[in-house]
Amino acid sequence: MSRADDLAVLSRWRLVLGRTAEEHGVTLAPGQGHERIDEVCDFLFDAEGGGAGDGAAKRGGGRRRDRKGGRGGGHPLTVPTWIDAVHELFPRVAREVLERELVSRRGIEQLLEEPRLLEKVEPNLELVKTILTHKDLLSPKTRVLARKIIDEVVRELKERIQVQVVPSIVGAIRRDRHSPRAVFRNLDLRTTLRRNLHNYDHERERLVVDRLYFHAAERNRRPWHIVVAVDQSGSMLDSAVFSAIMASIFYELPAVRTSLFLFDTDVVDLSDQVGQPVDVLLSVQLGGGTNIAHAMRYAQQLVREPARTIVVLITDFYEGGSDVELVRVTRAMAQSGVRLIGLGALGYDARPEYDRSTAGRLRKVGMDVLVCTPETLAECMARIIRG
Repeated sequence: MSRADDLAVLSRWRLVLGRTAEEHGVTLAPGQGHERIDEVCDFLFDAEGGGAGDGAAKRGGGRRRDRKGGRGGGHPLTVPTWIDAVHELFPRVAREVLERELVSRRGIEQLLEEPRLLEKVEPNLELVKTILTHKDLLSPKTRVLARKIIDEVVRELKERIQVQVVPSIVGAIRRDRHSPRAVFRNLDLRTTLRRNLHNYDHERERLVVDRLYFHAAERNRRPWHIVVAVDQSGSMLDSAVFSAIMASIFYELPAVRTSLFLFDTDVVDLSDQVGQPVDVLLSVQLGGGTNIAHAMRYAQQLVREPARTIVVLITDFYEGGSDVELVRVTRAMAQSGVRLIGLGALGYDARPEYDRSTAGRLRKVGMDVLVCTPETLAECMARIIRG
């Protein structure tokens, strides 16, 4: 390896470890643009806003050093100049990671107030959550851009999830009941083979089929009713995003009727918007109290045919109302034949923080309590539908 290669490797390590690495002779190679990259990283990882140098000490895991003369030519970075620098220095994949960290680590009021900045940031789930959390800060112009960002992220997530979710649920719907109508496209080959195995002719090595089984056509069947109840607690924001997406997917399934409502101490029924997840998310009002018992009573009022109803409750299970009433309503719904699924978290990176004591009591009276991905939820619902 040449000396130039050695210097390039050392520079990379210096950028990773921060300025404390210079105490051990790990320095930046001159003339490679690494000093600007280091300045960008300092700005990002200095969570308290101390400036360049402080963030580098944190990045390197070392002790914070006294600030000396900066390398930025007397022009410290701001959020706008940092975004410009990131777009100039990094490829798209790296920009997405860095901008996601910016949103989670630093105050972003300026980002939400200036359309030019918001337009430059790569859309991602972290940005969507930040917009939803601080949507009151949006100016009229940035509100339009924010909606476009949410729509883009939601659409990408929905397309990714649909590939896994739709086949399992639709397959279960088509197989949970048979029809006397002999329509070839609805032939249930697996059931036909299984129920005719006793007719197997060992001498001729052939299966004699004396009865065919066919799936019922969806339009001739009673629909399943899926009720999605979403807790508006701040800790449930990740799950609220995925809940809105999943509800919109359920809405598009054949032979399924979908209801959706948000709750805190009150209930906001958004069933008429269930096919528009962006509208649903912009209706979320984070914070406030939580009355899960009230939400379950509302869900109970929506039930028309208990044996064909699935209630999906997304909550942290921290009840601000009556625990006794919550258990009573849940037990009554389960005993009537309603299938109940309680989700402490729904998503891919959600960190479940929920009241396991309350969740345990609800599990004892008939609720399945899960922390899962959208795909796992779909599999659970498919098992319920298949019976």
